[in-house]
Amino acid sequence: MNINLSGKTALITGAAGQLGRVMSRTLASCGADIAVCYYSSGEMAEKLVNEIKSMGCRAAAFQADITKEKSVNLLRDKIRDELGDPDIVVNNAVIQYKWKPVLDQNLDDFQSQFDSCVMQNVLTAKAFLPAMIKRGRGKFIGINTECSAQCGANTGAYASAKRGMDGLYRVLAREVAANGINVNQVAPG
Repeated sequence: MNINLSGKTALITGAAGQLGRVMSRTLASCGADIAVCYYSSGEMAEKLVNEIKSMGCRAAAFQADITKEKSVNLLRDKIRDELGDPDIVVNNAVIQYKWKPVLDQNLDDFQSQFDSCVMQNVLTAKAFLPAMIKRGRGKFIGINTECSAQCGANTGAYASAKRGMDGLYRVLAREVAANGINVNQVAPG
């Protein structure tokens, strides 16, 4: 990829997962320093940090529960202290669960999907967008899914949460565009 991100810092939530690792490596190959956010895959996160450092970029791993305000605010403070305020935030983390028909799906699965798909983005917006607004620039990106449009059987909790995320991003884009911030979604697949 031929984009110069030298001097920029990117935060990727869910960075230790398969898609998160690809995004982290790609942004680092463009010169960005990477804040690798993970929940439980600390070993994989540290391997990724070492790989990014070998590419000549700064990187650090940060454990956080992206569904909890206190944890996201602590994440913000730690990243600020170690790498500086992110210029790019990629909200990629999502809670995994077994897909079932709506009538059989546990209510906790609906809540966890709402927390990881909608509230993650609300919390990271509140934590990281103020610094972007102050600088007058930034990228706030959400990883969505084609499932939110397809609404296939057995995807009720996931599709409904991702549709909620879509609505949030559309509103947020209108609210912060005048501050030089690009808000967008990507649906791999």
